Amino acid sequence: MRTSLIEIERIDRWLFNKHLPEERLLMEAELQLDEQLRLRVSQQKAAQHLVWQYGRKKLKQEIKMVEKRLFDSVQHRSFQNQIKSIFNF
Repeated sequence: MRTSLIEIERIDRWLFNKHLPEERLLMEAELQLDEQLRLRVSQQKAAQHLVWQYGRKKLKQEIKMVEKRLFDSVQHRSFQNQIKSIFNF
């Protein structure tokens, strides 16, 4: 594996707390000493957040599509009635 991929994996373990205790100590020391590493960690964290936001947005869209199919379709009328009875619509 290329060095950059190894570093990305290492930073991921750090950000997701999936590292060994000794890795944590080493990473904390390296972060104190290496400004470029701090920058790469910050950038990777931002990228992960964007990916998470995108995934959340896509999931919400999928849920809305399923909801629309369930509540707008005549074939799901019994389900609609059950849900309405639970929530007293």
